[in-house]
Order: sequence, then C-alpha cells, then structure tokens
Amino acid sequence: MTLVLLIVGFGFLIIGAEALVRGAVRFANQIGISPLGIGLTVVAFGTSSPELVVSILASINNNSDISLGNVIGSNIFNVLLILGASALITPLVVSRQLIKLDVPIMIGCSFAVLIIGLDGNISIIDGLLLLAGLIVYMIILIYKSKEDKKNASDEFAAEYGSASNRISILVNLKHLAFIILGLVLLVIGSRWVVNGAQLIAHYLGISDLIIGLTVVAAGTSLPEVATSVVASIRGERDIAVGNVVGSNIFNILGVLGLAAIFAPGGITVSPSILRLDLPIMIAVAGACLPIFFTGNLIARWEGALFLGYYVAYIIYLVFTATTNNYLPIYTYTMLFFVIPITSVTLAVISLRLVYSEHIRNKK
Repeated sequence: MTLVLLIVGFGFLIIGAEALVRGAVRFANQIGISPLGIGLTVVAFGTSSPELVVSILASINNNSDISLGNVIGSNIFNVLLILGASALITPLVVSRQLIKLDVPIMIGCSFAVLIIGLDGNISIIDGLLLLAGLIVYMIILIYKSKEDKKNASDEFAAEYGSASNRISILVNLKHLAFIILGLVLLVIGSRWVVNGAQLIAHYLGISDLIIGLTVVAAGTSLPEVATSVVASIRGERDIAVGNVVGSNIFNILGVLGLAAIFAPGGITVSPSILRLDLPIMIAVAGACLPIFFTGNLIARWEGALFLGYYVAYIIYLVFTATTNNYLPIYTYTMLFFVIPITSVTLAVISLRLVYSEHIRNKK
C-alpha cells in the first residue's frame, strides 16, 4: 500500500506541476516575457514546486536529511540527467545571458549553501538571507525581461499566439483553475511521496539522506525532465536550458530558504553532506560554465558526459548505502583518474576556444 501511495504521489506531482505551469505560462504570455525568461522563472519555479512542498513538509516533520537531500539531489539530477538527456536529443544552444549571468549565479548559490552549512546548521536567519537573494535575482530577471520585451513578442506570437489585452473572464478563470488544481495536487502528492519514501527507507534499512538524494530528488524533478525533454524535441532550447538553471537557483534560494524557516531549529547539515554531496553539487554547477562556454553549445558528447557522471554518482550512493567492498577502489578511480582527466579535457577545450576567439578578434 505504501508503494502504491508513493507511485500515485509521484503521478500527482507530475500532473500538478503540468497544470500549474500551463496556467502560469499563459498568464506570463500576456506580459510578454521572453522564452528564456519563461524558462528561468515561470517554468523553472513551477516545475520546482514539488521540491518546495516536499522539503517544507520534511522540515516541518523535522527530517533534515530528506529536506536538504532533496534540494542537493535535485540540483545534481537537473544538470547531469536532464541537461544530458536533452542534449542527446538535440544539441542545445546556450544564451549569452545564461553564461554571463544565470550560471555564475547558480554556482555562487551552490557555494553559499556550503558556507552557511559549515557550522552544521542552516538557521532561520540563513533561510531569510537565501529568500532575500531570490528576491534580488527576481528583480534582475524582471529588469532583463523589460529589455528583451520587444524582441520577445515575435517569439511568443509563433509559439503561443499573439497576446491580447482583451481577455475574457472565462479564460482568466480557466488559467486560475489550472494553477489552483496544480497546487492542490502538488501538496497531496508531495505528502504521499515524503511519507512513502520514509517508510520504504526504514523498511529497507536505507538512510533518509540516500532516499532524499535519489528517489525523492528524482521524483520531484520529473516535471523538469518532462519539460526540458519536450522543449528540446520542439526546438525550444532556451526553455529547456533555462528551466534547469532557473530550477537550481530556485531550489537553493527559494526551496532551501523556506525549508530552513519552517524547520524547528533550522536544518541540520550532516558531515557526510559537507564532505561529499555539497561539493559534488558545486562541481556539477561549475562544470556548466566551461561546457556552456565551448561554442555556446551543449553538444551531444557533452550530454553523454553529463549522463555518465550521473550514473557514476548513483553507483557511488548505492555502494555507500550497501557498504560494498568495491567502494574504495571505485572512489579512488573516480577521484584520481576519471574526474581529473575530464577536468583537463574541458580546460584544454575551453582554452583553445578562447585562443581561437582572440585570434579571430585580432584579425
């Protein structure tokens, strides 16, 4: 019965996020936000609603491992699996705004979590600071959207139809109904997912942290998966990439900020998170910059690289949870061979592109 509730809960999360995004996107259409702006805000925040509700409920129930593990695991999942799968479908052209503004903000937010968690606790004050950061980020995006508003009108006309200033009350009520239905389904589905995941974890003897980093993180990120993959198939690459970057920023500033405020005594940060999972989240965020920078494109081979690293991360978590004898050999191989070779390769590619760009500009 618990497994059934868990599956149904995930279904409600997906349906609820879809309804919420559909209603919100139509409203955003009326004020002429660009597709990238939609991906970074409405779509990103809407598809991150499951993470928001799950982490808040886990915090209220004083389960810091699920709350924090959900955010960290979702951010790793978003970049490695979602961007990887989307790039395999079609190479993703990356906007200059993402490279110059949003990805550096995502990396900075990831570092901020590590810094505020070094004392072993993300307090209410820390949560308020994260929310303040989200407000500043939203102000920046609104300012950017106003600059791009004129260019966005043609893109929206092709994708959603021309925006009209004379919208019937029934149409507005329809959008509102989608938003309310989405929120209701998200709340119900998230509660079932948290309860079901905890019961299964205890039954199997698996820690709440591992469950939060894997099952719950992947489940609450399913809306992002569907959105980015469908956007890639339809050629809406700004939405596909913006959804992931915006979701990761919102997960840290909004989801973790609110979760810390609702958690009695703040969110406890375990030593294993500080030692492994937070550095991995920072490394994954940092990996986006050189890959995005290489020709403003996420190529198929780079998507395959992302997917390969996600599989490697999941294998590591499984080995850790089962105390597998191969864990030391696996860890040694990843730390001293695979990761350094990948880093050097990306650095060389980036330097070659920078040098080529410099030569081209001199000519």
